[in-house]
Amino acid sequence: MTQNWEEWLIHQKTVQCDLDRLESWADRNLMKFNKGKCRVLHLGTNKPMHQYRLGADLLESSSVEKDPGVLVDNKLTISQQCALVAEKANGILGCITKTVASRSREVIFSLYSALARPHLANTVSRSGPQS
Repeated sequence: MTQNWEEWLIHQKTVQCDLDRLESWADRNLMKFNKGKCRVLHLGTNKPMHQYRLGADLLESSSVEKDPGVLVDNKLTISQQCALVAEKANGILGCITKTVASRSREVIFSLYSALARPHLANTVSRSGPQS
């Protein structure tokens, strides 16, 4: 248990050192971060939620983040992402049924395939194979 705690402290110091170097690099290159958009996503369980800073500002913690277009929570699941994509696909289907006069299966299926299926396929490809 002591070794795990020591490893965790080293990890915290390493992350904070990286953040300090990042802030220094930005200053040298006359760049500024929008620190209000910077968040810390704590991964794992039974670990203290250390507070990190960027420059003099403390970074907020978050239980879920979206990057690059994929929502990942602190348990590394994408179930929330899948639910949002399914909701969007159902919304597209609703728009199709409200705006298209034809109730032909071929017409509805073609529109759904063209408009909704890409959203669903994109999420599946981003999530990768499940083991």
